[in-house]
Amino acid sequence: MNHKLERINSEIQRVVSNALYENTRDNLMKTVTITDAKVSSDLSYADMYFTSIARKSHEDMEKELNEASPYLRKFVATGMDLRKTPVLRFHYDTSLEYASKIDEIISDIHEEEKDN
Repeated sequence: MNHKLERINSEIQRVVSNALYENTRDNLMKTVTITDAKVSSDLSYADMYFTSIARKSHEDMEKELNEASPYLRKFVATGMDLRKTPVLRFHYDTSLEYASKIDEIISDIHEEEKDN
């Protein structure tokens, strides 16, 4: 990935995170952490990855964020100097859960080795 896209990914992640925390009235949206952003090379869309500490299903959170996407996109348009403002698509980030499961498996293996 080129350096310019990496900078855009980082900046769009920051802008959307700030917009969620500072400009939404919904306290549920304030529980969202944007973990990654991947902007397409033509800037037509940005896949936004998130986690949340809310006790709401990931599917419901994803749906609500995607419904709020046009509202959040306005912050990207005003907060970034891009020739084209990407459409924001939100996806629940499963990488943290995956890493946790791997850690658990490794711990189980170490416990079995101690017992033998």
